[in-house]
Amino acid sequence: MLPTVADVLALDTVRRGSPRVVAGSDRLDTRVRWVHVGEVHDIAHLLRGGELILTTGVALPHEPDKLVEYVCELAAVGASGLIVELGRRFVRELPRAVVKAAEEHGLPLITLARETPFVQITESVHARIIDIQLQELRASEQLHEVFTELSVEGASPAEVLNQVARFSGRPALLENLAHQVLACDPAGGDIGAVLANWETRSRTVMPSERTAYDAAAGWLVTMVGARGQDWGRLILLCDCPPSPRDIVLAERAATTLALSRLLERHQESLERQAHGTILTGILTHAYADPDEAAARARAVGVPLTGRRLVSAVIRMTAPAGTALGEQARLGELAEAGAAACREAKLPALVGALDQGRVGVLLPLPPRMTAEAALGTLAERLRANFAMPFVLAAGSVVESVKDVRRSFLEAEQVSEVAVRQPDGRAFYRLPDLRLRGLLHLLRDDARLQTFAERELGPLLAYDAQRHGDLTRILRIYLDSGRNKAVAAQKAHLSRPAFYDRLRRLERVLDTDLDDVESCLSLHVALLALETFRRENT
Repeated sequence: MLPTVADVLALDTVRRGSPRVVAGSDRLDTRVRWVHVGEVHDIAHLLRGGELILTTGVALPHEPDKLVEYVCELAAVGASGLIVELGRRFVRELPRAVVKAAEEHGLPLITLARETPFVQITESVHARIIDIQLQELRASEQLHEVFTELSVEGASPAEVLNQVARFSGRPALLENLAHQVLACDPAGGDIGAVLANWETRSRTVMPSERTAYDAAAGWLVTMVGARGQDWGRLILLCDCPPSPRDIVLAERAATTLALSRLLERHQESLERQAHGTILTGILTHAYADPDEAAARARAVGVPLTGRRLVSAVIRMTAPAGTALGEQARLGELAEAGAAACREAKLPALVGALDQGRVGVLLPLPPRMTAEAALGTLAERLRANFAMPFVLAAGSVVESVKDVRRSFLEAEQVSEVAVRQPDGRAFYRLPDLRLRGLLHLLRDDARLQTFAERELGPLLAYDAQRHGDLTRILRIYLDSGRNKAVAAQKAHLSRPAFYDRLRRLERVLDTDLDDVESCLSLHVALLALETFRRENT
């Protein structure tokens, strides 16, 4: 940190000149960037600000208004102060107009009563400035080394804040954009006092710049984010204005936090890609030997050999609306599935199979049933992923070579479940029963012929007359052929409902009191729903 005017006045080389502050005594904390000896009166245009001017005054103008103009110009360019040696031009004191102008413009004005070698002052101050700059450079190098190492190691936010607190000696906090504290290092202080009423306090501090100091709160705040997407704020609690080193520290730590999060997300994405490649290879017979698939899985930390294996397919039940949105949500679903497996301590291959499905290959622990593993996975997954989805599972197989069969079964189950989810934690083929069987046979021409033979006349009748007899038939069969219950569900009086049933019998040329006839019609209706969903 650069020395102040007060620091310069405390130097032995200056004190030997008996310095006396005659104006601007309240501005002695002004920083001195350099010391410049200048005897000419039009020196202001040569300055950059922060200079402490030393002069004997021998070349300054005699007119009082010109002297005032000289002082005003120094203040205007940001000079940190003016030191005048008495005895040559000004014998005992400075003109009153000069002192008044300096006071009015907040320019520290100091007189030296004794002759003082200016070269000794400049050498002393410049040596101190250079020493400070070297110290700051060394500190900056140390910060660079420490935070580079933290970035490479993928340090946690707590580890990053620990280093911030160590370097600054101040409490450091990381919060999200909802003003919730994600990590905190109180730097040896009372963490309860640091966090007291945090959200309310934080919402009052909203700097307009990415890094800024709020003097009222005593907070140094810098935004944390990457690729133009901020996700948090790093905050140093300062009892005094922060030094340039503190600002560099905060910004370097913020960069490390942003990079760590970016690398973590990228690493997760690479892991999902690796898992998805292995799963796709198994399903497409890309591996000539099942042992190759097992070896690849083992290399990513998932043992498949000697384990019972169960395959699962996860699908979202609601479309995202756009291809990009669908892809992003599928990636989030895959990450949530992987996180759920980790939380349940179930090593598994988890990756996207295509644009709409996430595949899971789960090696079952020795004493765990498939139902228990799938139930745990579903529970954790719902806690990690807010959007609705279905989890469909295939049969348990004993080796990698049978995994494809398990996956195909899981895919078929998922196609049925995603169209009519009923809130189950997970779905397996036995859960779908007749509906599942019909879905598996939906492309079979014999099933299509059967449904058309059973329902063709009825569908044609409704189409020609804009009728609702097909709906009435479905209500009747779903009600277990209980006419009173069916009439109530159809919102019709019993006589009106009975009349519809007689009309149905005439159109279908069948007896609706015959159990086998009703069974055939019910199967045909379920098959018809399967065909129609497939075409939507």
